[in-house]
Amino acid sequence: MTTSEQQDTTGTTREGTLRAPLRRFRVAAVVTGIGLLGLVVVMIIRYGFGNPEPSAIYSPIHGAIYMVYLALAVDLALKARWTLWGTAAVLLAGCIPFVSFLAERKVTHRVRAHPAY
Repeated sequence: MTTSEQQDTTGTTREGTLRAPLRRFRVAAVVTGIGLLGLVVVMIIRYGFGNPEPSAIYSPIHGAIYMVYLALAVDLALKARWTLWGTAAVLLAGCIPFVSFLAERKVTHRVRAHPAY
């Protein structure tokens, strides 16, 4: 048995412990990024054209999507043992259009380099 396949106290192997959380985070990051772009469109409709109805419908949906992103990012952060500042940066990346896509790529590269991946 190799070092990366050593068993922990529960009997499961450490190999691949970050694969599933990373996969969930990646999906959430992409969905959040697309959701942010949708929110930009809705805000243009609201403030540019004076129609608040799409915003009233879409904003709570976007809020729920972002909450899922936060939960999955924190889950991955705890399992990958990120620093507090690194975790905060990834959480804030979900607030700025296009940045969640960049954060997803950077996080993917860092986690895949992690020994527990």
